[in-house]
Amino acid sequence: MTDPARALALRGVRRVVVKIGSRLLAESPAGRPAAIADQVVPLRARGVEVVIVSSGAISLGVRALGLPGRPADLPQLQAAAAVGQSRLMQHWEHAFAAHQVRIGQVLVTHDDLGDRARFLSARQTLRALLDLEVVPIINENDTVASEEIKFGDNDQLAALVCNLTSADLLIMLTDVEGLRGADGQRIPVVRDVDREAAPVAGKSTADGVGSGGMASKVGSARMATRTGVPAVVGPGRVPTVLGDILDGQDVGTLFVPGPDVLSARKHWIAYGPRPLGRLVVDDGARRALVEQGRSLLPKGIVAVEGGFGLGETVGIVAGDGTEFARGLACYGAEDLRRIRGLHSADIEATLGYRSVDEAVHRDDLVLL
Repeated sequence: MTDPARALALRGVRRVVVKIGSRLLAESPAGRPAAIADQVVPLRARGVEVVIVSSGAISLGVRALGLPGRPADLPQLQAAAAVGQSRLMQHWEHAFAAHQVRIGQVLVTHDDLGDRARFLSARQTLRALLDLEVVPIINENDTVASEEIKFGDNDQLAALVCNLTSADLLIMLTDVEGLRGADGQRIPVVRDVDREAAPVAGKSTADGVGSGGMASKVGSARMATRTGVPAVVGPGRVPTVLGDILDGQDVGTLFVPGPDVLSARKHWIAYGPRPLGRLVVDDGARRALVEQGRSLLPKGIVAVEGGFGLGETVGIVAGDGTEFARGLACYGAEDLRRIRGLHSADIEATLGYRSVDEAVHRDDLVLL
């Protein structure tokens, strides 16, 4: 049965990022891609472009190498990924070839998406693939990076890909029916991630197949909805799940965007680059940022941690160590150490120059 609220939230979707987890692919390495391809082709006929984020390289590599389980150390994980990645792509190639649809492999790391130039380059590549009617198959480049272990089985990568591709919807397919509440029942719609979803999501997991869990998917839904993109956690074993979701059926858990929608650029500041340092601020500065939407001035900085340059990303933390914002630094770390606690009028006398008054300008600052 069609849910009017869902149909309204999903109206006008023309580009979808679909993420498939390791457990689903481990159950049926060839059958699952075939089932997804069977669903993607009708969506393309409806004018919906699909980008796939696929886990599974490590689990397929573990199987091919005859290992007893998922390795614990990074070099063996990377080796398993190297062996499994080609097998993973073979399954996707065969699945879409049955429909005469071409695919393109795109391997990225979190650092690729954190570097603005590489981010824009990847965006152009993906747009070119979509223009050529190619289905991009994206995976973390696990042979050279450990982000899958850190970021939850490609869940966060999928949310970043939504921003990268200007997608209208994120669908995360998993081995359960959706997010369950404290009573064990599926939650159909989440409108406030922190209040409704985070308390019942549990913790991220890492087992012999993948890493992630529902907490990772809830975190990714938060990332996606902050750019105004709805997200759905849905049951990947249902053979019509993609079409059902886009038709507004009561399937899985729909995360609805709230009012605090970020621009694509601010979303990249918040979730793209890794912070290279931290600025510890006093209570007055925190209130000015959170309650008044002000820029961060050197006067409010208590301590400067790490090494970073002009324009690089820093975390902004309260006195108790809680990070509550991120932004792009207007001065490098060494200069900020010299001017922390000073009024803006004293910057030039201390440094010998003054480019701007702010340590982090509000246009380059995002509240977390």
